[in-house]
Amino acid sequence: MDQSPHAIRSILIVGGGTAGWMTAAALANTLRQGCTITLVESEEIGTVGVGEATIPPIRAFNQTLGIDERDFLRETKGSFKLGIEFVNWGRQGHRYFHPFGPYGRAFDTVGLHHYWLRAREQGETAPLCDHSMAWAMARQNRFAPPSPDPRSVLSTFDYAYHFDAGLYARFLRSYAEARGVLRVEGKVAAVRQHWETGFVTGVTLEDGRDLDADLFVDCSGFRGLLIEGALKAGYQDWTHWLPCDRAAAMSCENAGPLTPYTRSTAQEAGWQWRIPLQHRTGNGYVYCSQFLSDDDAATRLSQRLDGKALGDPRPLRFVTGRRNSFWTKNVVAIGLSSGFMEPLESTSIHLIQAGIAKLIALFPDRSFDPLVIEEYNRIAVNEFERIRDFLILHYKLTERSDSELWRYCAAMDIPDTLATKIEHFRRNGRLIQRDADLFGPPSWLAVHIGQFNTPRGNDPLIDYRGVDGREWLGKLRAAMQAEAARLPTHEDFITQAIGSRG
Repeated sequence: MDQSPHAIRSILIVGGGTAGWMTAAALANTLRQGCTITLVESEEIGTVGVGEATIPPIRAFNQTLGIDERDFLRETKGSFKLGIEFVNWGRQGHRYFHPFGPYGRAFDTVGLHHYWLRAREQGETAPLCDHSMAWAMARQNRFAPPSPDPRSVLSTFDYAYHFDAGLYARFLRSYAEARGVLRVEGKVAAVRQHWETGFVTGVTLEDGRDLDADLFVDCSGFRGLLIEGALKAGYQDWTHWLPCDRAAAMSCENAGPLTPYTRSTAQEAGWQWRIPLQHRTGNGYVYCSQFLSDDDAATRLSQRLDGKALGDPRPLRFVTGRRNSFWTKNVVAIGLSSGFMEPLESTSIHLIQAGIAKLIALFPDRSFDPLVIEEYNRIAVNEFERIRDFLILHYKLTERSDSELWRYCAAMDIPDTLATKIEHFRRNGRLIQRDADLFGPPSWLAVHIGQFNTPRGNDPLIDYRGVDGREWLGKLRAAMQAEAARLPTHEDFITQAIGSRG
């Protein structure tokens, strides 16, 4: 088939890791002829590799590539994830669950949570999370895929994965290379640009080799070698809203059952993640360097592990925020080069996936139409800012005053877009959705209720419905508990699906 004379005929991906190889795999799957795809990376340059928890859209990414779930779990030492348990966030000693999927199933025009709020007024004590199928399974360490029968409560949840990000990159490298992607080993020493337009024309490696292309994808991590180093896109710093700027990461041996959820525990100067894989448990302390030293963070993380440490803590420094422009001229930044959201809600790998999806949906020709670039950047800005607001919500809705960080967060100013959402829920329990909200109403509901933003009033419609929801809610809870108890344990399901762990 003849190509347009303006067609993109060569793509260079600068940087490997999860971002680089996800991009390479997706482009190779989409551009099946007429375009060479090259990825340059150096074994000497380490990758961040702490993004081991995901959200449900990762399943669609793998399915689009035709990846078998069993092969994926086997090769990445993966496990299943039904949501995140938050400990000590709203108050010390309190915990709640952010599930994947809705709370139960709608049984009236008025949302389920309004009937739950009314039942609480009438003396019911069951927490909101008891109406989530994901939590009914997670609390019993059970797992099976959702039922295709919409009448079953087992159809009312979703799931994602925990996996070893380094192994996932290796898995996707094999996938991409089998489909013609060329990997070049080497470090980029210089970026070459057109003298007049400023477009990137190629890179020169330390050994003198030149690599040229029409389109460049910057997956070089925090450095932003092309998007910032060459094109000076600029960066918006969001540290005043999301003050954590450091992390210490380390793994430990598994201890106890293989839990099908991530745990986030708020600590004195940030929070600690716990991510269970088949062969180890990933841990990290995300903290604010203004309130805790690097040495103290590493020591405290080491003291709070479930099992025997596997190596020393690895430090990571970052500035939460985003590029002013994600796509500039003929360079698209994907992954950490585009910006960074701390991993509180496991969005890092999703933002890679979202960047790839936009690039494919708005794939350019060599004219690099400014209208296309403008649309890509508009969508990306909205995605980042809506995720930003959801993360800030966790910090803002705290009643803790036991340390400097939490006192700062409770008192800080927040974006107007978030303040409006908080106030709507505080007044009438209404969940306001905006353009490009990655996290839907059930996610916002989990945090609002889990961190004590209890509505002062209910949806006015509930008084007109003539429905007493208490009996229905009780039956829902009982059905969920009973169905969860019939499922295999998380560990047994993985063993049955892919063979013994190891």
